[in-house]
Amino acid sequence: MTLQIHLIGLPTDQNSSFERGAAAAPAAIRHAIFSDRGNLLTECGLEIGTDIALIDRGDVPLLDVDAAADDALIVKAVADAMDAGAVPLLMGGDHSVTYPVVATLAARHGPLNILHFDAHPDIYANFEGNPRSHASPFARILEAGHAKRIVQVGIRTLNRHCREQAERYGVEILPMLNFSPEHVPVLEGPLYISFDLDGLDPSEAPGVAHPEPGGLTVREVLSILARQNTAIVGADVVELNPDRDVNDVTAIVGAKLVREIAARIYQNHSGE
Repeated sequence: MTLQIHLIGLPTDQNSSFERGAAAAPAAIRHAIFSDRGNLLTECGLEIGTDIALIDRGDVPLLDVDAAADDALIVKAVADAMDAGAVPLLMGGDHSVTYPVVATLAARHGPLNILHFDAHPDIYANFEGNPRSHASPFARILEAGHAKRIVQVGIRTLNRHCREQAERYGVEILPMLNFSPEHVPVLEGPLYISFDLDGLDPSEAPGVAHPEPGGLTVREVLSILARQNTAIVGADVVELNPDRDVNDVTAIVGAKLVREIAARIYQNHSGE
């Protein structure tokens, strides 16, 4: 049976620390994916909807006022996808959503290897009094034992506290200074990919709440993804803020990443 990939929107930004707006991201990315402005081809030659069964499951009806209640809804959506034999591909939303997603996947697959693209390491022990902040999901993941290895790519805001956190948990950080895509290791499975759009340079992805110059290019990201050859059990694309976008550029980039990650999930599953 052909592998299904379930596209699931998580419209929440209640854990954003600077400005809200990411709750509108799933609709914006979904519109860009299926817009007549482009098509559904991926760069490996496979087409969404023809070769790759990307099934849009819509948005989870998050209330965006109670993190615990929304976490329960996210857990159910991810578990339902797995129960259907599908791989969940999530569209955030702010980065706090990664914690309940990874927790649910790890409960089924065991601790995950995580490839994390971001300008920020998101390992604050507690940011501005909120342990569920979008600046803290990987601290929560690590302290709960849901990850056996985390490799972070694109980092260029590593302050002293986050350096201490990285050392504490053994996080492997590849900063942008002197970066080359070949520096990124090929991870073993089960693999989870978490993509914060501010990992990209703001010239390519301006529509984020925390733009940080000197970031990754889309081409570098695609080169890194192409080298990952193990089973991918889930992925997310997060932190688009449509209110800050310019001519939908970042939404279009987010849509391309969804397509290309879906293609990598499919290829790694099928052995092509």
